[in-house]
Amino acid sequence: MPLKKVQNMIFRRARELSFNNAARHSRKGAISSSHREFLGTEELRTLRLLSFNIQVGITTQQYRHYLTRSWQHFLPCPARQQNLDRIARLIREYDVVALQEVDGGSLRSNFINQIEYLADRAGFPWWYQQLNRNLGQFAQHSNGLLTRCHPEMLEDHKLPGLIPGRGAIVAELGDNNPLLVVIMHLSLSRRGREMQLEYVRRLIDNHEHVVLMGDMNTHADQLLKDSPLAGAGLRSASMDFKTFPSWKPKKSLDHILISDGLKANSYEVVDFPQSDHLPIAVEIELPKNLHLMSRSVPIIH
Repeated sequence: MPLKKVQNMIFRRARELSFNNAARHSRKGAISSSHREFLGTEELRTLRLLSFNIQVGITTQQYRHYLTRSWQHFLPCPARQQNLDRIARLIREYDVVALQEVDGGSLRSNFINQIEYLADRAGFPWWYQQLNRNLGQFAQHSNGLLTRCHPEMLEDHKLPGLIPGRGAIVAELGDNNPLLVVIMHLSLSRRGREMQLEYVRRLIDNHEHVVLMGDMNTHADQLLKDSPLAGAGLRSASMDFKTFPSWKPKKSLDHILISDGLKANSYEVVDFPQSDHLPIAVEIELPKNLHLMSRSVPIIH
C-alpha cells in the first residue's frame, strides 16, 4: 500500500478517535459570579467584543524576550501583577472578553487565577475558566470568558487534535434565538486546526447568530475559504488585521468571526503591545429580536 494512503488512513482514524474523545469530554460549565451587588443594568443594542491572547501576563516586545524572559513561564515575576492591572483597565470598556493563554492559579502566577483577577478588577459580574492543560502547581493553561451578560447556557468542550490540550468555551447569550459565542485557541498545525474546526462547525451549524473569537493561528481567508468553516455563513468582523508579533505585526492570527446576519459597526486592532499578540475589538449591532441585559459590579482594587 502506498505510504500516502497509509498516512491518510492513520489520520482519518486519529480524527475519529479524537472526535469521540472530545464528545466524551464536553460538559456543561458552571459560570462563576462575583456575588456583588450590581451597580447598574441596561439593555444593549450593541455588543462590544474583545479577544486577547495575554501570554499569562508576560511582556514580550522583541524576539529575544522569548529567550530572556522564558523563565516567566515557570516562575513568578513581580511585573506580572502590574501587567494584569493594565489589562484590566483595557478590558473594562467591553461587554464580552475572550482570553487565551491565561493561568488558572499556579506557581508562575503566584497562585492567582488570572481570569478571576481580571474579572474583579474590570467589574465583570460573570467569568469562566476553561482548564486545558493541568500541570499542577507549575502551570494551569486556560482559556477564559468574561461577560456582563449572563449566559443562558455554557459548555466546556475539549477539542480534538493530534496533541491534546485545546478547548472551546461555548456560551449562549439571550433566551430567544440567542447569540452563540465560541471562544477558542486553535492548534499551530494545519491538520490539528482542521480537526478542531470540523468539531466547531458541528457546534454552530444550527444557530442563526454566531460569534467565533480567539487565537486561531491562521489568517481569516484560510479559515473562511479553505477549512471546515467554508460555507458556514461566517465572515471576518476583524478584517484580517495583523496582530502578531505585537511589536511589529506581520501575521493575522487573532480573529472575531460573525455570522452574515450580524452587522459590525466598528473593528480595530488595539494598540496595546503588552503580550506578544495584540488584542482585537469589534462592536456588533444586535438583531432586533435579541435582548441582552448588561450589568456591572464594583471594581476591586
